[in-house]
Amino acid sequence: MREEAVEFQDDEGVVPQLGNDGQFHEHFRFIVEKGHSLIRIDKYLVNCMSNISRNRIQDAADAQSILVNGKPVKSNYRVKPLDVISIMLSYPPSEFEIIPQDIPINVVYEDDDVILVNKSPGMVVHPGFGNFQGTLLNALAWHLKDREDFNIDDPRLGLVHRIDKDTSGLLIIAKNEDSKTHLGKQFFNKTTKRLYNALVWGNVKEDEGTIRGDIGRDPKDRMLFAVFPEGENPNAKHAVTHYKVLERFGYATLVQCRLETGRTHQIRVHMRHIGHTLFADERYGGMEILRGNTTAKYKQFVKNCLEICPRQALHAKTLGFVHPRSGEELYFDSEWPDDFRLLVEKWRRFAQGKEE
Repeated sequence: MREEAVEFQDDEGVVPQLGNDGQFHEHFRFIVEKGHSLIRIDKYLVNCMSNISRNRIQDAADAQSILVNGKPVKSNYRVKPLDVISIMLSYPPSEFEIIPQDIPINVVYEDDDVILVNKSPGMVVHPGFGNFQGTLLNALAWHLKDREDFNIDDPRLGLVHRIDKDTSGLLIIAKNEDSKTHLGKQFFNKTTKRLYNALVWGNVKEDEGTIRGDIGRDPKDRMLFAVFPEGENPNAKHAVTHYKVLERFGYATLVQCRLETGRTHQIRVHMRHIGHTLFADERYGGMEILRGNTTAKYKQFVKNCLEICPRQALHAKTLGFVHPRSGEELYFDSEWPDDFRLLVEKWRRFAQGKEE
């Protein structure tokens, strides 16, 4: 399977027309896995790609932008094992431009070399499939639009790392090439200091521990990641997460996670692997009641919690790094967003017997 991390469709869902060169260009390609069930292609693509609605996929199919084995298909086409799915648009991927948008962002620190942002939950970091606007990079393009030496589209500048749309917390952006190179080495060499807070299902037995396990695509469902024994899956990557219990609430636990590596969905996958799925993590089953009793009051309590924080309860709380110019070691801490804070407070009252 090959998937190109480039953009798919206009934010308005406009039907694409042929470009000036008279050709369509492939932006994404997927090869359906052996043994995959026969499901509609719109459902398959929703599972394959984050932050895209089924309606937009159906619009793309209507515009003949979705090909299977080289031929356009309708959205009700049922994929078969080894089908080659291509998503075609009227412009080459390199022609995409990030549009500055006046979107409020929480800037924690900024100087001539770096900018540190506390990303709100629900904000996509980078424009992509179905999200050409409203992202953190659109907001940064606006924030830095008066700086002549900064071009958000220049790959030598910008994001050094990413966090998921529904994860909140600290992200660092490089304002120049030297900063990105310097910071990129720190992330690669694992010398940055990153701590996350997460609310997980269940009472974590040990006060602290380390989770080791290679992370790769789940062979049964490619929208998920899974843990594999070391060396078993050549496509899986080495991953290590250190955790520490901060507070116990009986049927849920507030933990601190320190990343030794930075793999996709690492905390979500590792915590699930040891039996403690993140609360409200829909993709990995965290929207279900995984611990606790079956009384109506408890079910209502959990429902109320999910309404307060309807996304994985994960926050990138701290980030430490060596400044690329001064060499000074900097360390930043961020406040919990309201949904995470209210969720923890509600579980705390529950544990104290003040709420059911």
